[in-house]
Amino acid sequence: MATETVRGPTGIIHFNTRRCIHSRNCVLDRPDVFVPNVEGEWIHPERATPADLAALARNCPSGAIRFEPVGGAAGEEAPLVNTVRVRENGPLAFHAPLTVAGASDGLRATLCRCGASKHKPYCDGSHAAAGFAASGEPAAKESQPLAQRDGPVNVDPGKDGPLHVTGNLEIVTGTGKTINRTAETWLCRCGQSKDKPYCDGSHKAAGFRA
Repeated sequence: MATETVRGPTGIIHFNTRRCIHSRNCVLDRPDVFVPNVEGEWIHPERATPADLAALARNCPSGAIRFEPVGGAAGEEAPLVNTVRVRENGPLAFHAPLTVAGASDGLRATLCRCGASKHKPYCDGSHAAAGFAASGEPAAKESQPLAQRDGPVNVDPGKDGPLHVTGNLEIVTGTGKTINRTAETWLCRCGQSKDKPYCDGSHKAAGFRA
């Protein structure tokens, strides 16, 4: 993956261009730090405090922005509650200690659920051009509180099939409502399920390939 690294006096910003889904939180929250459409340097970590840079990274749903403090300071901590947020007409935004397709993948990632990404299992923004329509407010399922709400989460993108997710996880709507609590689930990534965000087997009839 193409990662741009910029060192400032109190911290380092790593920006992974292929992970970015253009949520624009960075340029809206700190337009002095992230200055797009200019010639030359466009990332300026020297313009913010370490706390502000850490908050900026945490606010990036895709994990495209990662902040590394210098001087021995602690980095971003794992969340107390693992979540996956169902974004309206868009991807699945995970926040948890992630392993994706067998590789450690940090704490944040946005995974494709429209089936059109050219960078599967990650979202690359193709849902917009594809006209993907899927609610970010799916119906709640009956579930019991988890005995533990944190810990590692493993995402296994099945060949030509769904995302098999294991680990403590709360499934959350775009407006922040928990609609399911699970330690194992299968989430649709072909865009065809009638029970989104869950897989219902539609990938087989649709001839989904990934």
